Amino acid sequence: MVDDVDRIHLRRCVELARTALDAGDEPFGSVLVDADGQVLFEDHNHVAGGDATQHPEFAIARWSAAHLTPEQRAAATVYTSGEHCPMCAAAHAWVGLGRIVFASSAAQTGAWLAELGAPPAPVRPLPITEVAPGLTVEGPVPGLDDEVHELHRRFHQA
Repeated sequence: MVDDVDRIHLRRCVELARTALDAGDEPFGSVLVDADGQVLFEDHNHVAGGDATQHPEFAIARWSAAHLTPEQRAAATVYTSGEHCPMCAAAHAWVGLGRIVFASSAAQTGAWLAELGAPPAPVRPLPITEVAPGLTVEGPVPGLDDEVHELHRRFHQA
């Protein structure tokens, strides 16, 4: 269940998504938090430069593999403005990260793209648990998903 602490970290993800949007990039942001509640790493999308793999969730997986023990990774939580794509969900599972909490779902993002007349993503928007069934996943979060929707609307109508 998503609590007040989760909402604080998710709000930061939405801020990071807004930072990405303000920089001309797709609005996604993510935060890695350890078992004690300390933020270890945060990032936003960097795909505008042409490398479509520059997702913040993928960056978190790579960073955690290089800097955390398997036990620390398993105890960590990844917060994100949008549910992981299949690439990021797989990376998350492969490095053994723990719980994922997202503000908006892949299904919502797909519906928003269609609503806005944007082309669909090149990869099917599968739920995380279809890609990595062993992961603990929570989301979407009412209210925050509306904020993420607005960021996507701004991006695709710019």
